[in-house]
Amino acid sequence: MVSPAAPIHHDNLMLQAKYELTAWFYDLLDYPWERQYRSWRPILLRDVQGEVLEAGVGSGRNLEHYPADVNLLGIDICRQMLVRAMKRARAALCKVDLRQEDATLMQSVPSAQYDWIISTFLCCVMPDHLQPLAVEQFERVLKPGGRFRLLEMLYSRNPRDRRRQERLTRFVETIYGARFDRDTLGHIERSRCLNITRTFFLKKDIYLVIEGYRE
Repeated sequence: MVSPAAPIHHDNLMLQAKYELTAWFYDLLDYPWERQYRSWRPILLRDVQGEVLEAGVGSGRNLEHYPADVNLLGIDICRQMLVRAMKRARAALCKVDLRQEDATLMQSVPSAQYDWIISTFLCCVMPDHLQPLAVEQFERVLKPGGRFRLLEMLYSRNPRDRRRQERLTRFVETIYGARFDRDTLGHIERSRCLNITRTFFLKKDIYLVIEGYRE
C-alpha cells in the first residue's frame, strides 16, 4: 500500500506532473539503459543493512536486490511510479514501506532514523537550486555514522561521448527531467555534516557513485 501524499515543494510540481504521465511508459522507455543498470543494482546494494531510506524509489527496480535484513522506506514524488514499485515490492526479500514524499521536504520521515540513504538517479532530475534542500534532509534523517550511496550521471569529458550525450539531452530532459550538468557532488561537498569517503565511476566518466557518512 502507498501511504497518503505529503506536501510537494512548489518548484517540484512540474516535475511531479511530468512523472505522473511518464510513469505509464517509463519502464519501456528505460529498457535500453536498464539492460546495463540491472547488473549494477545488486553490487550497489549488497552491503546495505538496517533501516534504509531509498530517495527516488521510482518504479522499484532496486527493491528485489536489497538484503533480507533491510527495513526499507522508499519515497518518490510521483504516485504512479509508486504504484508500479508496489508490484515489485511483492518480490522483495526485505520489508518495504512506500510513501509519496518530496525528497526536499520529507515531512513524514523521522529524524536520525536511518542507517543508509540510497539514491539512484534522483539528483540528476532535481533542479540544482533544490538540491541543497535534499542534502539538508539527508543530514536530518541519517543517524550519526549513517551512510549514503548515490548514483548519478554527468557529462563525459571525452568529446565523442559528450557529443552522444548532447544528442540525447533534449529527449532525456523532456521525458525524465534529467540533466547531465547537475552539481550534486558539489552540494554534498558543501554539506555541514555529510562526509564523502569515496567517489568512483561505474562506466566511463559518466555514471558517478558518491559514498560517505553522516558525522
